[in-house]
Amino acid sequence: MTDIVKESEEYARSEIEKYGAPSIINFEVSKEKGIEIAKKLGADLEIVKIGLNLMDLKLGEAKSLGKIKEHIAMSVEASKTFLSKFNLPKEKTDKILNCVEGHHGTKKWICKEAEICANADCYRFLSLKNWLFTLIELNDLKLLEEKAEEKWRVLSLDICKKELESDYKLIKEIIRRAK
Repeated sequence: MTDIVKESEEYARSEIEKYGAPSIINFEVSKEKGIEIAKKLGADLEIVKIGLNLMDLKLGEAKSLGKIKEHIAMSVEASKTFLSKFNLPKEKTDKILNCVEGHHGTKKWICKEAEICANADCYRFLSLKNWLFTLIELNDLKLLEEKAEEKWRVLSLDICKKELESDYKLIKEIIRRAK
């Protein structure tokens, strides 16, 4: 599966280069945290890595088409096509696709790897450093407030909640003072 991990990352990076989203910084933040969490929880590291690479695969294209809310469905379809090139057992394919479709917490997680990907995605909008970077990049406080609230609701792993709680409270205070 090492080849699939590598190819999925190359595919994700090519989409980022083509469409400019997500930012490479956000891509790296999720990947780094997801790998760290997966190791701590003894999850299948390859499934997590592939899921993290593919979860926002079509975010940039969806954004360019004005269909940002459809990026998950678009990413799932592109991921199915990508994964069909490999001879993976159905169980692994299903878990990877669940990582993609469940990364916003709107689809039930069928495996801990999908929950890990969803929690890793939360670091983009709940770690103060990355939240500030994204605020500068997007210059949209209202959107960042909505994303922080959305991601706080998605956050399900205690180790992530403990790590992000003080940043989340500070983000809320910054937003309150900025209004």
